[in-house]
Amino acid sequence: MPYTDAFKLQMVKRMVGPSAVSAAALARQVGVSQPTLSQWLREASRVAAMTPPPEEMKPADPAGPKKWTPKEKLLVLAATQGLVGEELGVLLRSEGLYEAQLKEWQPPAPPRARRRSHCKPRSSKCLAAAEKPMKELERELQRKEKALAETAALQDGQLPT
Repeated sequence: MPYTDAFKLQMVKRMVGPSAVSAAALARQVGVSQPTLSQWLREASRVAAMTPPPEEMKPADPAGPKKWTPKEKLLVLAATQGLVGEELGVLLRSEGLYEAQLKEWQPPAPPRARRRSHCKPRSSKCLAAAEKPMKELERELQRKEKALAETAALQDGQLPT
C-alpha cells in the first residue's frame, strides 16, 4: 500500500524529538508495520545527514550595508573633496555609497558669528567680539587642513599606520 510523503514525514516526526514514540508502539497505533516505519526513519536520517545545517546554508557575506570605520569614512571624504558631477558619481558607485551618506559623514558646519546690532562700527568691543569666532574658525581650519594632509600622506604611504 503506497503512503504519501506527507504521511511518512508525519510518522518520522512522531518517532524523533523529546516526545518520541518507538517504531513498534507507533506501528500498533497507526497500523503500519514496524519495519516500514523503521525504514522511513533511516531514510529520513540519511537525508538529514546530507542536508547542511542552517548556518552553513546562509551566504558568507551578510546582506546589508557595509559598516564603515571612522578612518574609512575620513578617507572617502578626503577622496571626494573637490569632485563634482560625473567624477563624484564614479567614486560613489565604486565605493557603493550614496551622496546622502557622504553628507551624513561630513562634520557639522561651524556656527555663524552672531552680529550684535548694539555695536557701533569699528568700536573695540565689536572688534573683540568678532575676533573670537574668527580665531575659533581659524583654529578649526588649521586642524582640518592637518587632518587632510595626514590622510593624503596615509594614502600615499608616507606615514606609518
